Amino acid sequence: MALTLLFGTLFALMILRVPIAFSLALSSFVYILYEGLPPVLLMHTMVNGMDSFPLLSIPFFILAGALMNSAGITARIFGFARAVVGWLHGGLGHVNVGASIIFAGMSGAAVADAGGLGAIEIKAMREAGYDDDFSVGITAASSTIGPIIPPSLPLVIFGVMASVSIGKLFVAGIVPGLLMAFSLSAMIWWMARTRNYPRDVAFSPKTIATRFRAAFLPLMTPVIIVGGIVSGAFTPTEAAICAAAYALLLGIVVYRSLDARKLAVISLETIETTAAIMMIVGAATVFAWILTANQVAAHFAELVLSFTDNKAVVLLLIMGLVLLVGLFMETIAAISILVPVLMPIAAQFGIDPVHLGIIVILNLMLGLLTPPVGMVLFVLARVSKIPFEDCVRATLPFLVPLLAVLLLLTFVPGLVLWLPNLLYGS
Repeated sequence: MALTLLFGTLFALMILRVPIAFSLALSSFVYILYEGLPPVLLMHTMVNGMDSFPLLSIPFFILAGALMNSAGITARIFGFARAVVGWLHGGLGHVNVGASIIFAGMSGAAVADAGGLGAIEIKAMREAGYDDDFSVGITAASSTIGPIIPPSLPLVIFGVMASVSIGKLFVAGIVPGLLMAFSLSAMIWWMARTRNYPRDVAFSPKTIATRFRAAFLPLMTPVIIVGGIVSGAFTPTEAAICAAAYALLLGIVVYRSLDARKLAVISLETIETTAAIMMIVGAATVFAWILTANQVAAHFAELVLSFTDNKAVVLLLIMGLVLLVGLFMETIAAISILVPVLMPIAAQFGIDPVHLGIIVILNLMLGLLTPPVGMVLFVLARVSKIPFEDCVRATLPFLVPLLAVLLLLTFVPGLVLWLPNLLYGS
C-alpha cells in the first residue's frame, strides 16, 4: 500500500507538471508521513545524497561549457569542423556532427550542445539551402554525443550512484561516441545523395591548417580533461576545475571576449543549473532509498528471472525499461532512480557496471529526442523558431542510426570495455 501511494503521488504530480525534483521529494515525503517516520529524515537523506566529492565536478563542467559558449569559442570549433569535413556531400551535416564531437569534450551536456552550437549550425544550414527538417534533425541527434564522449554530467551521476570509477566511465564513452558520430555521418551521406545536397566548401589543406591554428587552444580542452584523468594527474572533479579555469583563461586573457557583465550572467546561469541538478539528485536519493528499503530491486530481479535467465533477453528488458523511463523523466532523476534497481540485476547476470552505465546513458539520451520530455527538442524549437511537433518529426529518421549503435553496444560489450580495460586493466 505504501509503495502504491508513493508511485501514485509521483505520477499524479508529474501529470500536473510539477517539476521532477519536487515531484520526487513530495511523493517521498508522503511515504515518510504514511509510514510514521520522522519528517526530518527527508532532509537528512537529501543532504547525504548531495554530499559527494565527485558531484563537485558538475558546476565546474557546466561553467566550462557556458564560458566556451559565451566566449565565442563555439564559432571557432564550427569553423574548424567546416574546413575538415565540409567538402563532403551534405557538408554542413557532417560539420554538425564533427563540431558536436569536439564540443562534447568541453560541456558534457546535450542541452548545452543544442543551445550553443545549435543556433550557429541551423543558421548556417538555412543560409546554405538545407531543408529545416534535415538541419534540426541532425542538430538534435548529434547533440546526444555530448554526454557520451567525456566529460559527461550523466556519467558523473551514474558513477556516484553506482559507486563505479568515473574515470573508467569517461574513457568507456570515447568509442561509443565515435560510433554514434560515424552512424550519423552515414545517414547524412545517404540523405545528402537522396536530396542532392551540395558540398559546402572545397577541400583545402591550407584552410584546415588556418582554422586549426584558430581553434587550437579550445581543442586542447578535451586533451586536458581526458589526458589528466587517464594519466592520473587529477581526478574527474579536479579535471572539471581545470577545464573551467582554462576556459576562463581563454575568454578573458587570450580572446578577451568576456567582460564583467557576461561573467555575471554566466555565473548566475551556472548556479541556477547546478541548483536544479542538485535538487533532483537530493530528491532522487530519498526516492531511491525508499525503493532500496522496500527491496524493489530484489522483487524486480525475481520478476525478470520469472521471464528468462538469458543474458541477452535481460539486456533487452533493461533497454526497454530505461527507454520507457527516459520518455517521461529527466535524465538525472532517471539515473538516480534506475541505478539501485538495475545494479543488482547486472551483478547477478555478470553485466559489467561500466558497460551498463554507457548503455543506460545512451538509452536516456534517446529520451531527450522524444516527447513528452524531449528537452533537446524544446531547446531546438526555440532556437530554430519552428513548432515542437515539426522538431519531433524531423528527428525521427535520425533515431534509426542511434538505435542501431545502441543495440551494437548492448550486445558487443567489448566495444565499450576495450579502451578502459586497456588503460586501467580489466
